[in-house]
Amino acid sequence: MKTALYNLAHARAGDKGNLCNIGVIARRPEYYPALVQEITAERVKAYFGPWCKGRVERFLLPNLEALNFVLHEALDGGGLASLRLDTQGKAYGFALLRMEIEVSDELVFEKRV
Repeated sequence: MKTALYNLAHARAGDKGNLCNIGVIARRPEYYPALVQEITAERVKAYFGPWCKGRVERFLLPNLEALNFVLHEALDGGGLASLRLDTQGKAYGFALLRMEIEVSDELVFEKRV
């Protein structure tokens, strides 16, 4: 079955210059394996499309049941250089939570609105 990532995780994001950093944290320990399987660096890169012009790195944090993504060249040059309306990375975390992922039917999760 498909579900939005926000049913399984929450996110925190930030920025430094032209880099965006997104942390994705499992709501429950049993959700973490699904996050690792479904949320790859390649998939995040494709999800953000032209908003991320550089590479995406993924770091696993199993002791926290979390993943960390670093998006290079994602902020159009950063705060002072960009002509974008929002030049900060915090919106990227919320945007990523809208990504749909496949989960097994056996995986029980809290339904979020």
